[in-house]
Amino acid sequence: MTITAYRPPQQAGRESFAQLVRAEWTKFRTLRGWVIAIVIAAVLIDVVGVLVPRGDTQCGTGSGAACLAHVATGPGGEAVNDSYYLASQPLAGNGSITVRVTSLTGEIAHDGGFSGPGSPPPGTMSPGLVPWAKAGIMVTDGTRPGAAYAAMMVTGSHGVRMQYDYTGDIAGASGSNPRWLRLTRDGDVITGYDSADGAHWAEVGKVQLAGAGAVQAGMFATSPLDFTPNFPTYGESGGSTSNSVATGTFDNVGLRGGAPGGRWAGRYVGAGTDSNGPQPAGIGFREAGGSTFTVTGSGDIGPVVAGMVNSGYDAGTIADHLLGVFIALLIMVVIAAMFITVEYRRGLIRTTLAASPRRGRLLAAKAVVIGAVTFILGSAAVATAVIVGSNIAHDSGMYVLPVSWLTQARVILGTGAMLALASALALSIGTMLRRSVVTVAAVIVAIVLPYILGVSGVLPASAAEWVLRVTPAAGFAIEQSVPQYQQVVGHYGPPDYFPLAPWAGLAVLCLYAAAGLGLAAWLLRRRDA
Repeated sequence: MTITAYRPPQQAGRESFAQLVRAEWTKFRTLRGWVIAIVIAAVLIDVVGVLVPRGDTQCGTGSGAACLAHVATGPGGEAVNDSYYLASQPLAGNGSITVRVTSLTGEIAHDGGFSGPGSPPPGTMSPGLVPWAKAGIMVTDGTRPGAAYAAMMVTGSHGVRMQYDYTGDIAGASGSNPRWLRLTRDGDVITGYDSADGAHWAEVGKVQLAGAGAVQAGMFATSPLDFTPNFPTYGESGGSTSNSVATGTFDNVGLRGGAPGGRWAGRYVGAGTDSNGPQPAGIGFREAGGSTFTVTGSGDIGPVVAGMVNSGYDAGTIADHLLGVFIALLIMVVIAAMFITVEYRRGLIRTTLAASPRRGRLLAAKAVVIGAVTFILGSAAVATAVIVGSNIAHDSGMYVLPVSWLTQARVILGTGAMLALASALALSIGTMLRRSVVTVAAVIVAIVLPYILGVSGVLPASAAEWVLRVTPAAGFAIEQSVPQYQQVVGHYGPPDYFPLAPWAGLAVLCLYAAAGLGLAAWLLRRRDA
Protein backbone atom coordinates (compact mmCIF):
# COMPACT_ATOMS: atom_id res chain seq x y z
CA MET A 1 0.00 0.00 0.00
CA THR A 2 1.30 3.41 -0.96
CA ILE A 3 1.13 6.09 1.70
CA THR A 4 0.93 9.68 0.44
CA ALA A 5 2.47 12.31 2.69
CA TYR A 6 0.11 14.96 3.98
CA ARG A 7 0.33 18.28 2.21
CA PRO A 8 -1.28 21.34 3.75
CA PRO A 9 -3.75 23.13 1.50
CA GLN A 10 -1.35 26.10 1.19
CA GLN A 11 2.41 26.01 1.25
CA ALA A 12 4.17 27.92 4.02
CA GLY A 13 5.20 31.35 2.92
CA ARG A 14 2.73 31.42 0.06
CA GLU A 15 -0.23 32.90 1.88
CA SER A 16 -2.25 35.52 0.07
CA PHE A 17 -1.80 39.20 0.75
CA ALA A 18 -5.24 39.32 2.34
CA GLN A 19 -4.15 36.66 4.80
CA LEU A 20 -1.03 38.67 5.60
CA VAL A 21 -3.14 41.74 6.29
CA ARG A 22 -5.48 39.69 8.49
CA ALA A 23 -2.54 38.29 10.46
CA GLU A 24 -1.03 41.74 11.01
CA TRP A 25 -4.41 43.12 12.04
CA THR A 26 -4.70 40.32 14.59
CA LYS A 27 -1.31 41.25 16.02
CA PHE A 28 -2.31 44.89 16.29
CA ARG A 29 -5.71 44.44 17.92
CA THR A 30 -4.46 41.90 20.45
CA LEU A 31 -2.08 44.51 21.88
CA ARG A 32 -4.73 46.46 23.76
CA GLY A 33 -2.33 49.19 24.83
CA TRP A 34 -1.84 50.17 21.19
CA VAL A 35 -5.55 50.09 20.46
CA ILE A 36 -6.31 52.23 23.51
CA ALA A 37 -3.59 54.72 22.53
CA ILE A 38 -4.92 55.08 18.98
CA VAL A 39 -8.46 55.58 20.28
CA ILE A 40 -7.22 58.19 22.78
CA ALA A 41 -5.50 60.01 19.91
CA ALA A 42 -8.78 60.17 17.99
CA VAL A 43 -10.66 61.35 21.06
CA LEU A 44 -8.11 64.12 21.59
CA ILE A 45 -8.85 65.43 18.10
CA ASP A 46 -12.48 65.87 19.15
CA VAL A 47 -11.84 67.20 22.66
CA VAL A 48 -9.36 69.84 21.52
CA GLY A 49 -11.21 70.66 18.31
CA VAL A 50 -14.63 71.03 19.88
CA LEU A 51 -13.83 72.68 23.19
CA VAL A 52 -10.76 74.87 22.63
CA PRO A 53 -11.61 77.20 19.68
CA ARG A 54 -14.33 79.39 21.18
CA GLY A 55 -15.43 82.89 20.23
CA ASP A 56 -16.00 85.55 22.88
CA THR A 57 -17.53 88.39 20.96
CA GLN A 58 -19.32 91.21 22.75
CA CYS A 59 -21.32 93.74 20.75
CA GLY A 60 -24.19 96.16 21.05
CA THR A 61 -26.77 93.50 20.28
CA GLY A 62 -25.54 91.09 22.95
CA SER A 63 -23.01 88.30 22.82
CA GLY A 64 -22.59 85.06 20.95
CA ALA A 65 -24.44 84.32 17.73
CA ALA A 66 -26.45 87.56 17.96
CA CYS A 67 -23.26 89.47 17.17
CA LEU A 68 -23.06 87.82 13.75
CA ALA A 69 -26.39 89.15 12.50
CA HIS A 70 -24.63 92.10 10.85
CA VAL A 71 -22.20 89.98 8.80
CA ALA A 72 -22.59 90.90 5.14
CA THR A 73 -22.48 88.07 2.61
CA GLY A 74 -21.65 88.33 -1.06
CA PRO A 75 -23.34 86.70 -4.07
CA GLY A 76 -21.44 83.47 -3.46
CA GLY A 77 -22.45 83.27 0.21
CA GLU A 78 -19.00 84.32 1.43
CA ALA A 79 -18.58 86.80 4.28
CA VAL A 80 -17.45 90.15 2.90
CA ASN A 81 -16.22 93.58 3.90
CA ASP A 82 -18.15 96.14 1.88
CA SER A 83 -17.38 99.69 2.93
CA TYR A 84 -16.70 102.57 0.53
CA TYR A 85 -18.01 105.95 -0.58
CA LEU A 86 -20.04 105.99 -3.79
CA ALA A 87 -21.31 108.88 -5.91
CA SER A 88 -23.77 107.31 -8.34
CA GLN A 89 -26.86 107.54 -10.52
CA PRO A 90 -29.42 104.85 -11.43
CA LEU A 91 -28.83 102.85 -14.60
CA ALA A 92 -32.02 101.04 -15.57
CA GLY A 93 -30.87 99.32 -18.77
CA ASN A 94 -27.84 99.00 -20.98
CA GLY A 95 -25.30 101.79 -20.85
CA SER A 96 -21.79 102.75 -19.80
CA ILE A 97 -19.80 104.99 -17.50
CA THR A 98 -16.47 106.52 -18.47
CA VAL A 99 -14.09 108.63 -16.36
CA ARG A 100 -10.53 109.81 -16.24
CA VAL A 101 -8.81 109.31 -12.89
CA THR A 102 -6.39 112.20 -12.60
CA SER A 103 -5.00 111.36 -9.15
CA LEU A 104 -5.22 108.97 -6.22
CA THR A 105 -3.97 110.25 -2.87
CA GLY A 106 -4.38 109.07 0.70
CA GLU A 107 -3.76 109.55 4.37
CA ILE A 108 -2.91 107.12 7.16
CA ALA A 109 -3.83 107.61 10.81
CA HIS A 110 -1.32 107.38 13.63
CA ASP A 111 -2.49 105.35 16.61
CA GLY A 112 0.57 106.02 18.75
CA GLY A 113 1.64 102.38 18.87
CA PHE A 114 5.15 103.09 17.56
CA SER A 115 5.57 106.75 18.43
CA GLY A 116 8.96 108.34 18.94
CA PRO A 117 10.79 111.64 18.66
CA GLY A 118 9.31 113.62 15.80
CA SER A 119 6.38 111.21 15.29
CA PRO A 120 2.95 112.70 14.58
CA PRO A 121 0.61 112.83 17.58
CA PRO A 122 -1.70 109.83 18.04
CA GLY A 123 -4.98 110.14 16.16
CA THR A 124 -3.63 112.49 13.49
CA MET A 125 -3.42 111.77 9.78
CA SER A 126 -0.39 112.12 7.54
CA PRO A 127 -0.02 111.68 3.76
CA GLY A 128 0.34 108.08 2.71
CA LEU A 129 -1.27 105.63 0.34
CA VAL A 130 -2.11 102.06 1.31
CA PRO A 131 -1.08 99.60 -1.47
CA TRP A 132 -4.68 98.43 -1.95
CA ALA A 133 -6.29 101.86 -1.74
CA LYS A 134 -8.84 102.04 -4.57
CA ALA A 135 -10.60 104.71 -6.63
CA GLY A 136 -12.57 104.14 -9.80
CA ILE A 137 -15.98 103.37 -11.25
CA MET A 138 -18.54 100.77 -10.28
CA VAL A 139 -21.75 99.18 -11.48
CA THR A 140 -23.53 97.63 -8.50
CA ASP A 141 -26.78 95.83 -7.91
CA GLY A 142 -27.47 98.04 -4.89
CA THR A 143 -25.92 99.94 -2.04
CA ARG A 144 -26.65 97.32 0.60
CA PRO A 145 -23.49 95.63 1.95
CA GLY A 146 -22.85 92.43 0.00
CA ALA A 147 -24.52 93.53 -3.25
CA ALA A 148 -23.15 92.15 -6.51
CA TYR A 149 -20.86 94.56 -8.36
CA ALA A 150 -18.22 95.03 -11.02
CA ALA A 151 -15.61 97.79 -10.79
CA MET A 152 -12.68 99.28 -12.68
CA MET A 153 -10.14 101.03 -10.47
CA VAL A 154 -6.68 102.40 -9.97
CA THR A 155 -4.88 101.23 -6.81
CA GLY A 156 -2.15 102.47 -4.53
CA SER A 157 0.59 100.20 -5.89
CA HIS A 158 -1.07 97.38 -7.86
CA GLY A 159 -1.94 99.19 -11.06
CA VAL A 160 -5.33 99.11 -12.75
CA ARG A 161 -7.63 96.28 -11.66
CA MET A 162 -11.07 94.98 -12.54
CA GLN A 163 -12.66 93.50 -9.43
CA TYR A 164 -16.10 91.94 -9.09
CA ASP A 165 -18.30 90.19 -6.57
CA TYR A 166 -15.60 90.54 -3.85
CA THR A 167 -13.49 87.50 -4.80
CA GLY A 168 -12.78 88.30 -8.46
CA ASP A 169 -9.64 90.25 -9.38
CA ILE A 170 -8.25 90.81 -12.90
CA ALA A 171 -5.04 92.77 -13.45
CA GLY A 172 -5.07 95.55 -16.02
CA ALA A 173 -2.43 98.07 -17.03
CA SER A 174 0.36 99.01 -14.66
CA GLY A 175 0.71 102.57 -15.95
CA SER A 176 0.51 105.63 -13.72
CA ASN A 177 -2.24 108.23 -13.47
CA PRO A 178 -4.01 109.86 -15.20
CA ARG A 179 -5.88 106.78 -16.38
CA TRP A 180 -9.11 106.41 -18.29
CA LEU A 181 -11.58 103.77 -17.11
CA ARG A 182 -14.82 102.48 -18.63
CA LEU A 183 -17.54 99.97 -17.72
CA THR A 184 -20.24 98.94 -20.20
CA ARG A 185 -23.40 97.06 -19.42
CA ASP A 186 -25.13 94.77 -21.91
CA GLY A 187 -27.89 92.88 -20.13
CA ASP A 188 -26.19 91.27 -17.15
CA VAL A 189 -22.71 91.29 -18.75
CA ILE A 190 -20.32 93.98 -17.54
CA THR A 191 -17.14 94.66 -19.54
CA GLY A 192 -14.23 96.68 -18.17
CA TYR A 193 -11.78 98.74 -20.23
CA ASP A 194 -8.84 101.01 -19.51
CA SER A 195 -6.92 103.50 -21.62
CA ALA A 196 -3.95 105.80 -21.32
CA ASP A 197 -5.35 108.50 -23.62
CA GLY A 198 -9.12 108.02 -23.80
CA ALA A 199 -8.93 107.09 -27.48
CA HIS A 200 -7.36 103.63 -27.54
CA TRP A 201 -9.10 101.20 -25.18
CA ALA A 202 -7.99 97.77 -23.97
CA GLU A 203 -10.49 95.24 -22.59
CA VAL A 204 -9.51 94.13 -19.08
CA GLY A 205 -12.28 91.63 -18.38
CA LYS A 206 -15.88 90.59 -18.87
CA VAL A 207 -18.06 89.38 -15.98
CA GLN A 208 -21.68 88.50 -15.37
CA LEU A 209 -23.45 90.62 -12.78
CA ALA A 210 -26.02 88.80 -10.68
CA GLY A 211 -29.41 90.47 -11.17
CA ALA A 212 -30.27 92.24 -14.42
CA GLY A 213 -32.58 94.92 -13.05
CA ALA A 214 -31.88 98.56 -12.18
CA VAL A 215 -28.35 99.16 -10.95
CA GLN A 216 -26.26 102.05 -9.65
CA ALA A 217 -23.34 103.34 -11.71
CA GLY A 218 -20.83 105.82 -10.37
CA MET A 219 -17.46 106.72 -8.88
CA PHE A 220 -16.10 105.31 -5.63
CA ALA A 221 -13.10 105.42 -3.31
CA THR A 222 -12.02 103.30 -0.37
CA SER A 223 -8.90 102.39 1.58
CA PRO A 224 -8.41 99.40 3.91
CA LEU A 225 -6.66 99.45 7.24
CA ASP A 226 -2.92 99.85 7.03
CA PHE A 227 -1.32 96.69 8.50
CA THR A 228 2.34 96.37 9.44
CA PRO A 229 3.49 93.01 10.88
CA ASN A 230 5.83 93.21 13.84
CA PHE A 231 7.91 90.13 13.00
CA PRO A 232 9.24 88.90 9.63
CA THR A 233 8.45 85.29 10.49
CA TYR A 234 6.02 82.95 8.83
CA GLY A 235 2.98 82.30 10.98
CA GLU A 236 3.31 85.39 13.16
CA SER A 237 0.09 87.36 13.68
CA GLY A 238 1.48 90.34 15.57
CA GLY A 239 1.28 93.74 13.91
CA SER A 240 -0.06 97.24 14.06
CA THR A 241 -3.12 98.60 12.28
CA SER A 242 -4.35 102.10 11.57
CA ASN A 243 -7.19 103.70 9.67
CA SER A 244 -6.58 105.09 6.21
CA VAL A 245 -8.49 107.07 3.61
CA ALA A 246 -8.17 107.40 -0.16
CA THR A 247 -9.19 110.29 -2.39
CA GLY A 248 -9.79 109.88 -6.11
CA THR A 249 -10.08 112.85 -8.44
CA PHE A 250 -12.12 112.32 -11.61
CA ASP A 251 -12.89 114.37 -14.71
CA ASN A 252 -14.35 113.73 -18.17
CA VAL A 253 -17.17 111.87 -16.43
CA GLY A 254 -19.68 110.43 -18.88
CA LEU A 255 -22.74 108.30 -18.07
CA ARG A 256 -24.70 106.81 -20.97
CA GLY A 257 -28.06 105.19 -20.26
CA GLY A 258 -28.87 107.04 -17.07
CA ALA A 259 -32.08 108.93 -16.40
CA PRO A 260 -32.29 112.28 -18.27
CA GLY A 261 -31.25 115.14 -16.00
CA GLY A 262 -30.10 112.73 -13.32
CA ARG A 263 -28.01 114.06 -10.45
CA TRP A 264 -25.13 112.41 -8.63
CA ALA A 265 -26.02 111.24 -5.14
CA GLY A 266 -23.44 110.28 -2.52
CA ARG A 267 -23.68 107.41 -0.04
CA TYR A 268 -21.25 105.83 2.39
CA VAL A 269 -21.95 102.12 1.87
CA GLY A 270 -21.45 99.92 4.90
CA ALA A 271 -20.08 102.74 7.02
CA GLY A 272 -18.62 101.58 10.31
CA THR A 273 -18.91 97.83 9.68
CA ASP A 274 -15.28 97.17 8.84
CA SER A 275 -13.18 99.36 11.12
CA ASN A 276 -11.84 99.10 14.64
CA GLY A 277 -12.64 102.71 15.55
CA PRO A 278 -14.30 105.92 14.40
CA GLN A 279 -14.09 106.60 10.68
CA PRO A 280 -11.68 109.36 9.63
CA ALA A 281 -13.18 112.76 8.88
CA GLY A 282 -13.57 114.13 5.36
CA ILE A 283 -15.46 111.17 3.88
CA GLY A 284 -17.73 112.22 0.99
CA PHE A 285 -17.65 113.66 -2.52
CA ARG A 286 -17.41 117.11 -4.05
CA GLU A 287 -18.40 118.32 -7.48
CA ALA A 288 -16.71 121.31 -9.13
CA GLY A 289 -18.28 122.91 -12.18
CA GLY A 290 -20.10 119.74 -13.14
CA SER A 291 -16.96 118.28 -14.68
CA THR A 292 -14.55 117.45 -11.83
CA PHE A 293 -15.38 115.16 -8.91
CA THR A 294 -13.43 114.35 -5.78
CA VAL A 295 -14.47 111.21 -3.86
CA THR A 296 -12.96 110.30 -0.47
CA GLY A 297 -13.65 106.95 1.17
CA SER A 298 -12.38 104.48 3.75
CA GLY A 299 -12.94 100.75 4.21
CA ASP A 300 -12.55 97.79 1.92
CA ILE A 301 -14.40 95.81 -0.73
CA GLY A 302 -13.47 92.15 -0.61
CA PRO A 303 -13.94 88.80 1.10
CA VAL A 304 -13.27 88.29 4.79
CA VAL A 305 -10.27 86.03 5.32
CA ALA A 306 -9.02 84.22 8.39
CA GLY A 307 -6.76 86.40 10.49
CA MET A 308 -8.16 89.49 8.83
CA VAL A 309 -7.16 92.76 10.42
CA ASN A 310 -10.13 94.88 9.41
CA SER A 311 -13.24 92.81 10.04
CA GLY A 312 -15.57 93.87 12.80
CA TYR A 313 -16.00 90.37 14.22
CA ASP A 314 -14.08 87.17 14.96
CA ALA A 315 -13.63 85.09 11.79
CA GLY A 316 -12.27 81.58 11.77
CA THR A 317 -12.09 78.51 9.57
CA ILE A 318 -12.84 74.83 10.01
CA ALA A 319 -9.06 74.37 10.37
CA ASP A 320 -9.34 76.08 13.76
CA HIS A 321 -10.97 72.87 14.98
CA LEU A 322 -8.05 70.69 13.90
CA LEU A 323 -5.61 71.77 16.60
CA GLY A 324 -5.85 68.32 18.15
CA VAL A 325 -4.63 66.64 14.96
CA PHE A 326 -1.02 67.51 15.77
CA ILE A 327 -1.32 65.88 19.21
CA ALA A 328 -2.96 62.81 17.67
CA LEU A 329 -0.19 62.64 15.08
CA LEU A 330 2.43 62.36 17.83
CA ILE A 331 0.68 59.35 19.32
CA MET A 332 -0.12 57.65 16.02
CA VAL A 333 3.38 57.84 14.57
CA VAL A 334 4.88 56.43 17.78
CA ILE A 335 2.48 53.48 17.67
CA ALA A 336 3.21 52.98 13.95
CA ALA A 337 6.95 52.87 14.61
CA MET A 338 6.51 50.39 17.47
CA PHE A 339 4.39 48.16 15.21
CA ILE A 340 7.68 46.85 13.77
CA THR A 341 10.33 47.75 16.38
CA VAL A 342 8.64 45.75 19.14
CA GLU A 343 9.04 42.59 17.03
CA TYR A 344 12.76 43.28 16.73
CA ARG A 345 13.10 43.97 20.46
CA ARG A 346 11.31 40.77 21.49
CA GLY A 347 12.88 38.60 18.78
CA LEU A 348 9.50 37.85 17.21
CA ILE A 349 10.61 39.15 13.84
CA ARG A 350 12.32 35.83 13.11
CA THR A 351 9.06 33.97 13.56
CA THR A 352 7.21 36.53 11.46
CA LEU A 353 9.71 36.31 8.59
CA ALA A 354 9.79 32.52 8.76
CA ALA A 355 6.01 32.45 8.36
CA SER A 356 6.04 35.19 5.70
CA PRO A 357 9.37 35.04 3.85
CA ARG A 358 8.24 37.53 1.19
CA ARG A 359 9.42 40.48 3.19
CA GLY A 360 8.22 43.24 0.93
CA ARG A 361 4.66 41.94 1.10
CA LEU A 362 4.95 41.68 4.87
CA LEU A 363 5.95 45.33 5.17
CA ALA A 364 3.13 46.30 2.81
CA ALA A 365 0.64 44.40 4.97
CA LYS A 366 1.80 46.22 8.08
CA ALA A 367 1.51 49.55 6.24
CA VAL A 368 -2.03 48.71 5.14
CA VAL A 369 -3.09 47.84 8.69
CA ILE A 370 -1.60 50.88 10.43
CA GLY A 371 -2.64 53.15 7.56
CA ALA A 372 -6.24 51.91 7.57
CA VAL A 373 -6.58 52.21 11.35
CA THR A 374 -5.23 55.77 11.47
CA PHE A 375 -7.21 56.83 8.39
CA ILE A 376 -10.56 55.53 9.63
CA LEU A 377 -10.24 56.75 13.21
CA GLY A 378 -8.61 60.02 12.17
CA SER A 379 -11.22 60.86 9.53
CA ALA A 380 -14.11 60.06 11.86
CA ALA A 381 -12.62 62.21 14.62
CA VAL A 382 -11.91 65.11 12.25
CA ALA A 383 -15.47 65.00 10.91
CA THR A 384 -16.85 65.29 14.44
CA ALA A 385 -14.46 68.09 15.38
CA VAL A 386 -15.26 70.10 12.25
CA ILE A 387 -19.04 69.74 12.30
CA VAL A 388 -19.68 69.96 16.02
CA GLY A 389 -16.89 72.43 16.70
CA SER A 390 -18.09 74.84 14.00
CA ASN A 391 -21.61 74.85 15.44
CA ILE A 392 -20.34 75.52 18.96
CA ALA A 393 -18.04 78.29 17.72
CA HIS A 394 -20.91 79.97 15.89
CA ASP A 395 -23.09 79.88 19.00
CA SER A 396 -20.21 81.50 20.89
CA GLY A 397 -19.92 84.42 18.44
CA MET A 398 -17.20 83.11 16.11
CA TYR A 399 -18.01 83.42 12.40
CA VAL A 400 -16.72 80.28 10.70
CA LEU A 401 -15.97 81.06 7.06
CA PRO A 402 -18.28 78.86 4.98
CA VAL A 403 -16.88 76.27 2.58
CA SER A 404 -18.47 73.90 0.08
CA TRP A 405 -19.24 70.33 1.05
CA LEU A 406 -16.53 69.19 -1.36
CA THR A 407 -13.95 71.31 0.48
CA GLN A 408 -15.18 70.03 3.82
CA ALA A 409 -14.94 66.42 2.58
CA ARG A 410 -11.42 67.10 1.27
CA VAL A 411 -10.31 68.48 4.64
CA ILE A 412 -11.84 65.56 6.57
CA LEU A 413 -10.65 62.72 4.34
CA GLY A 414 -7.39 64.48 3.46
CA THR A 415 -6.47 64.92 7.11
CA GLY A 416 -7.19 61.25 7.69
CA ALA A 417 -4.94 60.42 4.73
CA MET A 418 -2.24 62.69 6.15
CA LEU A 419 -2.30 60.75 9.43
CA ALA A 420 -2.16 57.46 7.53
CA LEU A 421 0.79 58.56 5.37
CA ALA A 422 2.69 59.87 8.39
CA SER A 423 2.10 56.53 10.13
CA ALA A 424 3.37 54.62 7.09
CA LEU A 425 6.48 56.81 7.06
CA ALA A 426 7.02 56.13 10.77
CA LEU A 427 6.65 52.39 10.10
CA SER A 428 9.31 52.58 7.40
CA ILE A 429 11.71 54.44 9.71
CA GLY A 430 11.13 51.80 12.39
CA THR A 431 11.92 49.07 9.87
CA MET A 432 15.18 50.74 8.94
CA LEU A 433 16.36 51.58 12.50
CA ARG A 434 14.86 48.56 14.37
CA ARG A 435 15.20 50.12 17.84
CA SER A 436 12.18 51.77 19.43
CA VAL A 437 13.85 54.69 21.22
CA VAL A 438 16.04 55.61 18.25
CA THR A 439 13.09 55.27 15.89
CA VAL A 440 10.79 57.48 17.96
CA ALA A 441 13.49 60.15 18.09
CA ALA A 442 14.01 59.92 14.32
CA VAL A 443 10.26 60.11 13.67
CA ILE A 444 9.96 63.25 15.78
CA VAL A 445 12.88 64.85 13.96
CA ALA A 446 11.55 63.89 10.52
CA ILE A 447 7.83 64.64 10.95
CA VAL A 448 7.09 66.60 14.11
CA LEU A 449 10.03 69.01 14.38
CA PRO A 450 9.64 70.51 10.87
CA TYR A 451 6.03 71.45 11.62
CA ILE A 452 7.02 73.11 14.91
CA LEU A 453 9.82 75.03 13.20
CA GLY A 454 7.52 76.06 10.37
CA VAL A 455 4.68 77.48 12.46
CA SER A 456 6.30 78.65 15.69
CA GLY A 457 7.95 81.77 14.30
CA VAL A 458 11.50 80.86 15.38
CA LEU A 459 12.72 80.84 11.76
CA PRO A 460 12.76 83.72 9.27
CA ALA A 461 9.71 83.76 7.03
CA SER A 462 11.53 82.48 3.93
CA ALA A 463 13.17 79.59 5.80
CA ALA A 464 9.92 78.61 7.54
CA GLU A 465 8.06 78.56 4.24
CA TRP A 466 10.67 76.24 2.73
CA VAL A 467 10.43 73.93 5.73
CA LEU A 468 6.69 73.63 5.09
CA ARG A 469 7.33 72.99 1.40
CA VAL A 470 10.04 70.33 1.34
CA THR A 471 9.61 68.31 4.56
CA PRO A 472 6.89 65.82 5.55
CA ALA A 473 5.21 68.70 7.44
CA ALA A 474 3.99 69.90 4.03
CA GLY A 475 1.18 67.38 4.43
CA PHE A 476 -0.56 69.67 6.92
CA ALA A 477 -1.48 71.89 3.95
CA ILE A 478 -4.40 69.53 3.31
CA GLU A 479 -6.14 71.20 6.28
CA GLN A 480 -6.37 74.56 4.48
CA SER A 481 -10.00 75.25 3.64
CA VAL A 482 -10.08 78.88 2.45
CA PRO A 483 -8.14 80.54 -0.39
CA GLN A 484 -5.68 83.38 -0.08
CA TYR A 485 -6.66 86.55 -1.92
CA GLN A 486 -3.97 88.84 -3.25
CA GLN A 487 -6.25 91.86 -2.97
CA VAL A 488 -7.01 91.38 0.73
CA VAL A 489 -4.59 92.31 3.51
CA GLY A 490 -4.43 89.60 6.16
CA HIS A 491 -2.29 87.21 8.17
CA TYR A 492 -1.63 84.35 5.75
CA GLY A 493 0.01 81.71 7.91
CA PRO A 494 -0.71 78.39 9.65
CA PRO A 495 -3.00 76.88 10.69
CA ASP A 496 -5.29 78.52 8.12
CA TYR A 497 -2.83 79.01 5.25
CA PHE A 498 0.23 77.13 3.98
CA PRO A 499 2.80 77.89 1.27
CA LEU A 500 1.72 74.87 -0.81
CA ALA A 501 -1.73 74.10 -2.17
CA PRO A 502 -3.58 71.41 -0.16
CA TRP A 503 -3.11 68.51 -2.58
CA ALA A 504 0.46 69.55 -3.39
CA GLY A 505 1.36 69.48 0.31
CA LEU A 506 -0.19 66.04 0.75
CA ALA A 507 1.68 64.84 -2.36
CA VAL A 508 5.00 65.82 -0.73
CA LEU A 509 4.18 63.68 2.30
CA CYS A 510 3.05 60.85 0.00
CA LEU A 511 6.44 60.92 -1.77
CA TYR A 512 8.24 60.70 1.56
CA ALA A 513 6.07 57.75 2.64
CA ALA A 514 6.56 55.93 -0.67
CA ALA A 515 10.32 56.50 -0.64
CA GLY A 516 10.56 55.42 3.00
CA LEU A 517 8.62 52.21 2.43
CA GLY A 518 10.65 51.43 -0.69
CA LEU A 519 13.96 51.88 1.12
CA ALA A 520 12.70 49.95 4.16
CA ALA A 521 11.58 47.02 1.95
CA TRP A 522 14.98 46.96 0.22
CA LEU A 523 16.85 46.88 3.55
CA LEU A 524 14.47 44.30 4.99
CA ARG A 525 15.28 41.93 2.11
CA ARG A 526 19.04 42.40 2.40
CA ARG A 527 19.52 42.22 6.16
CA ASP A 528 19.21 39.34 8.57
CA ALA A 529 16.47 39.39 11.15
